[in-house]
Amino acid sequence: MIRTIPIVRKLLARNEHAASENRARFGALGVTCVNVLGGAGCGKTALLEAVLPRLTAERRVAVLEGDLATTRDAERIAALGVPTAQLLTDGGCHLTATHVQHALERVPLDALDLLIIENVGNPICPANFDLGEHARLAVLSVAEGEDKPVKYPLLFKDAQAVAISKCDLLPHLRYDLRRTLADIRRLCPDAAIFTTAAPSGAGVEPLAEWLRRLSAAASAPHNISRSPATASR
Repeated sequence: MIRTIPIVRKLLARNEHAASENRARFGALGVTCVNVLGGAGCGKTALLEAVLPRLTAERRVAVLEGDLATTRDAERIAALGVPTAQLLTDGGCHLTATHVQHALERVPLDALDLLIIENVGNPICPANFDLGEHARLAVLSVAEGEDKPVKYPLLFKDAQAVAISKCDLLPHLRYDLRRTLADIRRLCPDAAIFTTAAPSGAGVEPLAEWLRRLSAAASAPHNISRSPATASR
């Protein structure tokens, strides 16, 4: 007689295990890891181009660049003199903790204070996958519309900071910034919120200072950790 025995495994168990390993490795080295998430074209790379020169004079920083194809964003970051590794998903809609594990061999992790992961441009899937980061920075641009927080709540729910980008376009748009801010506050009441415009540098220094403080908190190993509810999906 043939019997069928159902086997049930947690869908993201492998990813969670790799994320825990990543977080332990970061903690042992005193490295702060920040996962930057947002939709395609929201301005994540431009924001990093603006903020990184303000950090590199006093922090040792590297960037992992996630993308479906091409190395164009990684080339932009590398042009700043920042150690950069490209993570290509070949069509995949998000990075996984295993992607990050492989990429860590290509950056000087033991000589870093801050590791920034720019995730694949997608407001949905990346928010479901813990990479081992200590904090999440969600990015949305005013060009995307004021309803992004309520349409994609998971992107913001676990964010420690939110950057509203391309605010230099506000005079040319019908956009209720107060409504967006209120929606963000309902989803993540304790998150730091920055209104930014990368070309002019508006709002970039407060964001850089937030990253400095976050990095300084990890100077002693294990000082930063995500709560189990946030770290596990």
